[in-house]
Parts: sequence; structure tokens; C-alpha cells
Amino acid sequence: MRLLQAEELFRKVLEVGSKNKAARLLGLDVGSKYVGVAISDEKNRVAMPLSVLCRTKTNINLMADDFKTLVSMYSIAGFVVGYPFKIYGQPCASAIQVSLAGELCKTGKLDDLPYAYWDENFTSKCVEALLHPLNLKDLDDAKTMTDKFAAVCILQGYLDNMNRKLRSTDKSEA
Repeated sequence: MRLLQAEELFRKVLEVGSKNKAARLLGLDVGSKYVGVAISDEKNRVAMPLSVLCRTKTNINLMADDFKTLVSMYSIAGFVVGYPFKIYGQPCASAIQVSLAGELCKTGKLDDLPYAYWDENFTSKCVEALLHPLNLKDLDDAKTMTDKFAAVCILQGYLDNMNRKLRSTDKSEA
């Protein structure tokens, strides 16, 4: 895995997508116990919930295998990892997202895939507010649903921003 700037990742995904049938992105909401996973549609415009993976200190190889399976099943060309930037866009050095990316890199199983960080501030809180009226009784269900939809929020925010930039670039070049 290699870290790219957000726009560079999007351009690479579009480039791969123009050569192949599809090139999608996975969005990740990384927590200390769970990783919410969302997937983009084939045109990289809409994010959809996919799953939640359990995260422990000892299962990083299993997680890498799970990601590798998702990559081949869905033609994944990169990852968008939610990251809690501080105010004014400064990185948060102690973020657990950095450790997950580093751990996945060490497995060597996802070496050919790029990833970028995207601001995840308030995504879980927004999802919790949206899910609150559902009055979910099972706390585990509520937690996994929150993680999954937080990943959707992260990925959708990224897709909206990148597609908006792409449209504005295309207009200025015309």
C-alpha cells in the first residue's frame, strides 16, 4: 500500500477505470475494535455500505486477506481511509488509522493498492443522530451499523469533493 494525496488517488482510479471495466474505491471508518467498510459504485459517484470487520492486534493478516478478497471481487483500485484531522486540516499524529494502514502495509498483501486519508470528523456523530429515531435495541447492531454508515459518509464526502473538483477543472479547461 502506498499513501497518495486525495486528488492523485482519484485520478489514478479514474485512469484504471478507463482501461478496465470498473475501478472502485473502498471507504474505511477505522476504530479500535471495528472497521466500517463502504464501496463506491462503478462510476465512483455513490458510496454504499458493505460490511464491518472486527479489528484486533492479532488479526491483521486476516483483515488483509479480507481486503484482498474484496479487491478481487469488486475491482477495487484504492482505499479512502477516514482520518480525524484537527481544526484547519492539521494531521492528528496519534490517530489509529495510521497504525492500521501501517499494519496492512507490513503484511505485503496489498502492496499494489494506493490509499488516501479523508477527514472523518463528526461522521459517527452524524450517523448516530440519523439512526437514533430507529431506536435500535441491540447495541452491537447499532454499533456496527454506525461504523458501516460512517464509512459511507467518509467515502461519499470524498467522492463528492473529487467529482466536484474534476467538473470544475474540466470547465476551466474548456
